[in-house]
Amino acid sequence: MTEKIHSHFETLAPGVRICHVTIDNAQRANSLNSALMQAFVACLAELAHDAELHALVLTGAGDRAFVGGADIGEMSGLDVDGARHFITQVHRCCEAVRRFPTPVIARINGVALGAGLELASACDLRVAVDGALFGMPEVHLGIPSVVEAALLPHLIGWGRARAMLLLGENFDATQALQWGLIERVVPASELDAAVAQWLASMAKGGTQALRIQKKLINDWENLPRDAAIEAGIDAFASAYQGAEPAQRMKAFRAARLAAKRGA
Repeated sequence: MTEKIHSHFETLAPGVRICHVTIDNAQRANSLNSALMQAFVACLAELAHDAELHALVLTGAGDRAFVGGADIGEMSGLDVDGARHFITQVHRCCEAVRRFPTPVIARINGVALGAGLELASACDLRVAVDGALFGMPEVHLGIPSVVEAALLPHLIGWGRARAMLLLGENFDATQALQWGLIERVVPASELDAAVAQWLASMAKGGTQALRIQKKLINDWENLPRDAAIEAGIDAFASAYQGAEPAQRMKAFRAARLAAKRGA
């Protein structure tokens, strides 16, 4: 089996570790088959136990695709039970990203179609090369777009989501940016620099604060307004279970005082 999930770590500053995860099935545009999806979920499950991890960057191997979709060869041979199992695996991949304890950046280095776009939508931030291509073409294959396609109306609105899912047409990075599907578009030569810029900003935040903030944002998606506000109060209080607020506020005040003295 040539397809694999690769991961490697990077230390940005003392106490700030980043993990880069690459879906490697480059000969098939990094399409997701059952074996690859199982490996991906297992990889993220292991990384989720790393309490010192600050953020995760997700990408696809090569320069052609982020994830070109689910494996059509495998899907073409499914029966009803097999289809349910297969699409549940797709959901588990996306859920592993959404529920990952740290922020996840999608480094979109090429096409992101079908399951690949769902996986990107499950990430917290998305930056794409200007040659990237997006779409949900499932209806052209006789199947609906499901599972984390349900995130799309929250990202781009119901009208655009309906157009994307019912027409099945592909669109470029400029349109994806205009619709709010992604947060940034850069030339391919600047992709890693753009990711590094976001990571540098995150490195200024507390590890626990980022984790609490991510969980709260996910909770907000499913809560009525008043319950969302109450959840925020609980989240704020929970931050004080550790030493991070006191340490960081002390450092902030010391730096501000030093700056005043220097002025």
